[in-house]
Amino acid sequence: MAKFFGNLHLVLVVGLVAAIAVMLGFGSSAPVDANSVLRWLHVFFGILWIGLLYYLNFVQVPTMPAIPAEQKPAIIGHIAPKVFFFFRYAALLTVVTGLGIAIVTGYAHQAMTFSGEGNVKLIGLGMWLALVMAFNVWFIIWPAQKKILGIVEASAEEKAAAAPRALMASRTNLLLSLPMLYCMVSANLG
Repeated sequence: MAKFFGNLHLVLVVGLVAAIAVMLGFGSSAPVDANSVLRWLHVFFGILWIGLLYYLNFVQVPTMPAIPAEQKPAIIGHIAPKVFFFFRYAALLTVVTGLGIAIVTGYAHQAMTFSGEGNVKLIGLGMWLALVMAFNVWFIIWPAQKKILGIVEASAEEKAAAAPRALMASRTNLLLSLPMLYCMVSANLG
């Protein structure tokens, strides 16, 4: 059992097979279609994205100043790059699957232009908040983190300037995540 649970990829494959078995087994009461699969993927990627956002803001960033200098390379060189890989691709896939849901369900244009009624406007606001957050991940946080983590060449001054920029964008995403999550769970479309 330890060998099985020690293999992340194998656990994910078995989890995927189990999810497909549930989909097929309960297909009569919960039909499997493009919308249901997109929703399932959207929730998975969204949990991964926002979970890592919260990990970074609640755990890693506040803890880094207390970590002894000789231990920081383990985090900067090994943990943080992996966190930011999953963080940025989870953001991208959350947005892509969310837009896919809106397109398949037929409310994408109304939501994005706030021309629909009630819940469509609410989901539209959530979509726009998520787009701003994804923009921050890819175009502010990640470029700054590449400098901070030494993935790209940067002087000490450039690294020092990148840190507050990354923190501000990350805290902006933390702030926006709260109304965004409210919009997403309360709109209840589809």
